[in-house]
Amino acid sequence: MNHELGRCAVASALLFAAAGAVQAQSTVQVFGLIDLGVESVTNVGAGRGTLTRMPSLTGELPSRLGLRGSEDLGGGLKANFVLEAGLTVDAGGYAQGGRPWGRQALVGLSGALGSLSFGRQYTMLFWSILDADLLGPNLYSTGSLDAGVPNARADNAIAYKGTFGGLTVGATWSLGRDAVNAGPSPAGTNCPGESTDSRACREVSWMLKYDTPTWGLALADDRQWGRAVGAAPDAVFGGLNRSDKVDRRLSANGWAKWGGVKLGAGLIRRHNDGDAVKPKSDLIYLEAAWQASPALVIDGGWMTLRYKSVADVDATLVALRATYSLSRRTAVYTQVGHIANDARSAVSVSGGAGGSNPAPGVGQSGVNVGVRHVF
Repeated sequence: MNHELGRCAVASALLFAAAGAVQAQSTVQVFGLIDLGVESVTNVGAGRGTLTRMPSLTGELPSRLGLRGSEDLGGGLKANFVLEAGLTVDAGGYAQGGRPWGRQALVGLSGALGSLSFGRQYTMLFWSILDADLLGPNLYSTGSLDAGVPNARADNAIAYKGTFGGLTVGATWSLGRDAVNAGPSPAGTNCPGESTDSRACREVSWMLKYDTPTWGLALADDRQWGRAVGAAPDAVFGGLNRSDKVDRRLSANGWAKWGGVKLGAGLIRRHNDGDAVKPKSDLIYLEAAWQASPALVIDGGWMTLRYKSVADVDATLVALRATYSLSRRTAVYTQVGHIANDARSAVSVSGGAGGSNPAPGVGQSGVNVGVRHVF
C-alpha cells in the first residue's frame, strides 16, 4: 500500500512538473494604449463654425486594449494569437463599428519560414507603409484623405508573412472582407462575403519590402471586390455593388534616416470601380521626423490627394506635431494641421471623427493637444 502511495506521489510530482514546464513555454500578455485629447477645427459646415471636441477615433494613435499570447511547440515552431479591441475613450465605447475585437482577432503558427494566421487582421497595405508613413494613423495624416489607409484590415482572412534577411514578403486572402457598414466604421462597406459567388467581398493583398539599418523600400497591392445588392434596405457602401467591381490600391514607398532625422515618402495609386465620377486617384505623401532630444520628437508632413480626369476635386494637407515623452510609457503631444480644398472638394483636415467637413472649396485648420499612455 505504501509502495502504491509512493508511486502515486512520484507520478503526481512528475505530472505537475510537466504541467509547469508546459506552462513555462506559454505566455499571455495584456497590452493597451490610451490616447485622448482635445481638438479645435475651424470652418465646419456651411456656417463655417468652430468645432471643439474630443476626437473619438485617434489622437496620435488609436486607443486599444488587447491580449496576445504564444506557445512554444518545439523545433522553432510557435502557436500565436491576438485579440485586440479598438476603444473610443471619449465615450467609453468600441471602435471599428462597435466590434469587441475590431482591430485584430487571429490565431496562427510561426517559425523559421514565417507566420501563417487566420482571422480578422491587417492586410499587406498596412504593413507596407508602416515605416514610410511617419505620422501613421494620426489625427491629421493620410487617413484624413483616405480612410482606407489606417483601416487596412480584412475579416475572414488568411495571411502569410515572412522575413528573410532584409527582405519581407507577405500576402492575404479574405473569404469575406467586411461585415460592418460605413456608418459606424470609417472604412466599412457591409460586404461580409462567404457566399456562393466566388468573387463577392473577397480581398487579396501582397507585399514586397526590403529594409536595411538606414533605408528601406516597399511595394504592395490591395484589392477589394464588391457584391450584388439585394432587396432594400440592403446596401453596399462605397459603390461596389457588383462582384466584378474592384477597389484597388497600389502602394510604393521608401524611407531613409541619418542620425536623428528620418524621411519617408510614398505614393498610393487607387482605382475604385465603385466611384463612377472619380475612380482614379493618387495619394502622395512626404514626411520627416527629427529626434530633437531623447524626450522630444518633432515630425510633420505634406500630403495631397489628386484625382485623374476630374477637375477641382483635389485636396492638400500639411501637418506639424511635437511629442514629449514624460517616461517610457507616457507622452504628451500637440499638433496642428491645415487642408486646402479645391472648388468641389470638402475633405476635413481631421480624421478623428465624422461631422467636421467644411463646405466645398473651403480650407480648414485644426489644433490638438493630448496625452498618450502605453501599457
